[in-house]
Amino acid sequence: MPSEFVRIPEVRIAALIGKQGATKKEIEAKSKTRIEVDSDSGDVSIEGEDAVKAHKARQVVAAIGRGFAPEKALLLLKDDYYFTIMRLKEMFGKSEKSLTHKKGRVIGKDGRVREKIEGETNCHVSIFGNTVAIIGKEKEVEKAEEAVKMLLGGAEIKTVEHFLGEEEKPEEFDI
Repeated sequence: MPSEFVRIPEVRIAALIGKQGATKKEIEAKSKTRIEVDSDSGDVSIEGEDAVKAHKARQVVAAIGRGFAPEKALLLLKDDYYFTIMRLKEMFGKSEKSLTHKKGRVIGKDGRVREKIEGETNCHVSIFGNTVAIIGKEKEVEKAEEAVKMLLGGAEIKTVEHFLGEEEKPEEFDI
């Protein structure tokens, strides 16, 4: 029986389990898996007959662990949804001051930059701990990830907004 493992932050265990176990049960039912949660460590094991479904359930659990609401994380059970995590400590080192600044650039004043990224890419973005995570369809996740990388790299917000606002236009042909 295929097994998957993931560890989530202890503060996100309640969100994974849900009221009276409802969220955990919903993930299990929709992915046809069995999920065991160690409430002390945050270790989560997932077993299922189907390796693909077990992997998708792992992604849902990981997304909840990265701050997504369960209803957004459950989108990952669909075949055309993707999930990526950008680990800021790996990208920029461990300086908390620097990481706080980087996260602030992605969030923006009153959350407006994050909302702009979400609105222009149809993705969901979560900044949790020292990560930025994105859920969406493949091309949209790629565009959102690029926008986040631009911000993290120091690009002006206007430049990122311009990048996000660019629509692919059909080529014009002379007849």
